[in-house]
Amino acid sequence: MKKTALDLVIRLDAADNTVLARKAIAAGTVIAGEGITVTEDIPLGHKIATTYIARGEPVLKCDTVIGYAARNVEPGTHMHNDTIRFDAVTEKLEFCRDYRPVELVPAAERRTFMGYVRPDGQVGTRNCIAIIACSNCAATVVRRIADHFTKDVLTAYPHVDAVVPLITSTGCGIEKSGIPLTYMRRVLGGAVKNPNIAGAVICALGCENNNIDAFLDEVGLTPGPMLRRLVIQEDGGSRKSVEKGIALAEEMLAAANGFTRQRVPVSHLKVGLECGGSDAFSGVSANPALGRAMDLLIRQGGTAILTEPTEFVGIEAAMVRRVKNPQVAQAFMDMMDWGRAYCRGTDSQINGKVTPGNNAGGITNVLEKALGSTRKAGSTPLNAVIEYAAPIRETGFVIMSAPSYDPVSAAAMFAGGANLCAFTTGRGSCYGGQHFPTLKISSNTDRYEIQEDDIDLNAGAIIDGDKTLEEMGEEIFEALIAVASGERTKSELFGMGSDEFVIWNIGTTA
Repeated sequence: MKKTALDLVIRLDAADNTVLARKAIAAGTVIAGEGITVTEDIPLGHKIATTYIARGEPVLKCDTVIGYAARNVEPGTHMHNDTIRFDAVTEKLEFCRDYRPVELVPAAERRTFMGYVRPDGQVGTRNCIAIIACSNCAATVVRRIADHFTKDVLTAYPHVDAVVPLITSTGCGIEKSGIPLTYMRRVLGGAVKNPNIAGAVICALGCENNNIDAFLDEVGLTPGPMLRRLVIQEDGGSRKSVEKGIALAEEMLAAANGFTRQRVPVSHLKVGLECGGSDAFSGVSANPALGRAMDLLIRQGGTAILTEPTEFVGIEAAMVRRVKNPQVAQAFMDMMDWGRAYCRGTDSQINGKVTPGNNAGGITNVLEKALGSTRKAGSTPLNAVIEYAAPIRETGFVIMSAPSYDPVSAAAMFAGGANLCAFTTGRGSCYGGQHFPTLKISSNTDRYEIQEDDIDLNAGAIIDGDKTLEEMGEEIFEALIAVASGERTKSELFGMGSDEFVIWNIGTTA
């Protein structure tokens, strides 16, 4: 990336026939460094043609095809919805061609953080009690139990971060078997097993399709001192169940408070990667800077989890070239084929269109979005492709098959064992969780200044020319270690998380 004349535009690659507007540019403005005159008003972050592009010719960004000219285009033209046609880009699939094992930092030299070591050897970045609903029928009872444990109440337990409600809107009108119930139980069971959770109260009405005892049996959980069962129909109704739930959680608090932070290697960090409200700068600043941070983490033995395969369209060939083995490559392609079949005939981004917010931010189609989205994971090999909310057993770069709806994806990564989240945004996001601390990173300075109460770091400094990608990547890496050691993110300070836990409601609703 280099700045051009007057810092008005950003050229991402010498081969590109487009540049990005660093700021809003008025029609008639001369971009001397590119030798063009802008023919119409260009919004912040949007693309401008730098050469004549004939109809049907490829439009290039980062020396990558992001679509084809919908008509003959003159230099200085706004390149967006009316001038770029979406079409599939096909490349030869060369499994494992570019695979290179990661050179790990020697164990004795690895960075550390202060985490909660659990009896099974997992390490948490937070120490929470979870109150979990088996279905929507138990949602209000669960919320009332959790609401009892205010900051004032928890002052008696200084090593407990929060008592969190994990509430679902389904579980009753759901198929009695198959993928919907499997996914639901996998998410709820995985949440209990996550090292950020010291103990849990599982609450059910008693007659829902997600039967509490069948659920516990399927996911391999046995009630005990730090896992309690609460059934409204058995325990006297809603009011009495709230009272009992509070008492059960209180019994766990003293034991949970016995956990204190210990110094452990950063190889215990499993970072879920998210982006929401992306703009054209996301793929230039926040996402690649986060990717640099993940390269640092993975060299230290840590794990980075990427989701949202509906945003991988167009980069399949590049991805399979960096996989660990042909089995992982095939799993990646199978995941993409499943996603296309699942979304066939729908107006969803895997079929071309991005969200209205993405589009307003300068992203024209899913090809362009994929170009930026996948940069969050850095440059290391892809070691595994796993199902939705499945346990994350590989280290390094891993892909989980979870959709692009942020809270659904985040819940799945948490269930898989992720103990920290890094979330990039260009248009702005409020996502966060007490149980799943989330470091939010802005792609541009304007958004950071508007939403500073929600966003922790400003990668817009790259766009402004104040920091390099490497410098920003190191800042993100250090911030993740600080958050893992207990520093609160802005979403935690605001109290986010009670309504940001969402399960993929796939399949029939009866």
